[in-house]
Amino acid sequence: MSRTVTVGLDGSRESVAAAAWAAEEALLRRLPLRLLHVWDLGPDVHTPLLGPDVRPYWAERMPRKVAERMRETHPDLETRTDQKCGEPAAVLCEAAQEDALLVLGSRGLGGLAGAMVGSVALAVVARTRFPVILVPVPEPESETAESSIRGGGSGDVVLGVDLAHRSDEVLDFAFAHADRRGAALRVLHTWSPPPLYGTSPTAATPVVESEVTAAKEAALSELLEPWRHKYPGVPVTVRCRTGRAARDLVEAAREAGLVVVGRRARRAPIGPRIGSVAHAVLHRSTAPVAVVPHP
Repeated sequence: MSRTVTVGLDGSRESVAAAAWAAEEALLRRLPLRLLHVWDLGPDVHTPLLGPDVRPYWAERMPRKVAERMRETHPDLETRTDQKCGEPAAVLCEAAQEDALLVLGSRGLGGLAGAMVGSVALAVVARTRFPVILVPVPEPESETAESSIRGGGSGDVVLGVDLAHRSDEVLDFAFAHADRRGAALRVLHTWSPPPLYGTSPTAATPVVESEVTAAKEAALSELLEPWRHKYPGVPVTVRCRTGRAARDLVEAAREAGLVVVGRRARRAPIGPRIGSVAHAVLHRSTAPVAVVPHP
């Protein structure tokens, strides 16, 4: 099978929004769109009255209905449907490895409700070594709700940079996405003063903060220079400040088309981890979030 942009479908409003967003991305990448539904043989707590013979029928019908919708809204896009039986997170991780991009839906309501991103989506993000995009659905009364469902991709690309763990994979993903979308790239780096100056960012003296900020801005400029040359059509702005990285990225997401964060692809003693910043952004961002693993 040729490479595709793949969407994990479960019949929810969130996964349909993810399909709409992925359809736009597939067109820009000139790749087919693959609608993948994964079902397992365990008991279905949501539809307990459906027997084992009926569930495969619904597993086939749901992606077919979404495909019909995608073909109506994107007639020039090749759309495929697929269904597999297995453990959802494992099958989706396999899809992320095989295909050009994996897109999943998330509730993305922010606050306490945002803690319901979904165990499957979080497991996939934590375990795969390939980029995954999670697309939230705003609340129904939100002005941007309908545009999100249609796959609207307006807004800048926001990139969170960790100077302590630099990654070509993360930078290339953000620049390439901004280039395809014709969007500007906003690079954010947020740092905290060393413990010597206390737990509050405001505890650092203005002189120290100014010197550290200048040094970090110089490091960011050096880091970004090769990518500016590789993608000369992408307007880039840089912001370096003290504070909390997750909070700054969530704030920037309000006007963004995509937020890009990195995740170190390493195994902790207690198993795969997402990282505190990526985890917070996934739960609270109102924009789609791309999590890009790197060494």
